[in-house]
Amino acid sequence: MAEFGGWEMPISYPTGTIAEHMACRESAAIFDVSHLGTVRVDGADAFDTLQNTLTNDLTKVAPGRAQYTHLLDPDDASVLDDLIVWWHPHGDDEHDVFDVMPNASNTERVTAAIGGTDTTSSRAVIAVQGPLAAERTAAIFPEAATVKRFRVEPHVWHGVPCTVAGTGYTGGPGIEIAVPAADAPTLWDELVDSGLTPAGLGARDTLRLEAGLPLHGHELGPGITSLQAGLAWVVAWDKPTFRGRDAAQAERERGHRRHLFGIETDGRRPARAGCRVSIDGRTVGEVTSGNFSPMLGHGIALAFLPPETAEGQLVEVDVRGTGLAGHVVRPPFVTL
Repeated sequence: MAEFGGWEMPISYPTGTIAEHMACRESAAIFDVSHLGTVRVDGADAFDTLQNTLTNDLTKVAPGRAQYTHLLDPDDASVLDDLIVWWHPHGDDEHDVFDVMPNASNTERVTAAIGGTDTTSSRAVIAVQGPLAAERTAAIFPEAATVKRFRVEPHVWHGVPCTVAGTGYTGGPGIEIAVPAADAPTLWDELVDSGLTPAGLGARDTLRLEAGLPLHGHELGPGITSLQAGLAWVVAWDKPTFRGRDAAQAERERGHRRHLFGIETDGRRPARAGCRVSIDGRTVGEVTSGNFSPMLGHGIALAFLPPETAEGQLVEVDVRGTGLAGHVVRPPFVTL
């Protein structure tokens, strides 16, 4: 167990990180991701508030869908948080209800920007991920197993109302279930008994890294913009307004000074965050995340390098004074 964003979280279970990782890639794993925040935004102004604050365009989706988006610093367009928005299906009154999901330590910051009610403490979120996620979930919660990618649906499990979304952070198929906190242990136990492998933060990190997914505080955060992180598609440039739009547009016009790339390194020893990256003996950037890839059998890393860096470029990563050879690739490292 370890502290993470104000929560005590499991790094791994007795099976170990690599076994948990491979279970998610080859069958299915279950994660407690209750550390993610939930901010409920509803009412007549809910849509306009989110549309005018966050970078992505909600008109591209609809009730019953989820969307990935960013909250920017208004001064320099750095990403204060990356978010998933769950837009609940309309009821009979066509009332807009959104659950905005911040990263663990950013809930207060997000609430200050968009308003709404912090409901994090009232629910748990259980993620079931992997190619057999639907099959294993169907054994105890068949309605949840039918939820498709980036859909959001209400379902009832043993009389308990839940929200199920086709979202996740592993790069593979799966769902996330928001369940009242008091009922979460029972749901967890039944899902584990259906054949799911419990997995902790260690596997969650190696899985997201193989998929090339950013982690706030590493690939996103103060001083790091959507453009630098290779996530320009998250920004709806044709929207007339969103927080940080002027600063983001200014960077778009002048060009960004660094860009996020992938690096595959030789051997099992991984690069780590903060390691310097060199080309022909000249330092050109820095690793933001690095680890051993269980699927590939060697080290992988994400790093900020000059935007003109070519795929296939040979690099050297300084790992505690030892040069580690590698080459530049375009993430994801593993395509699922």
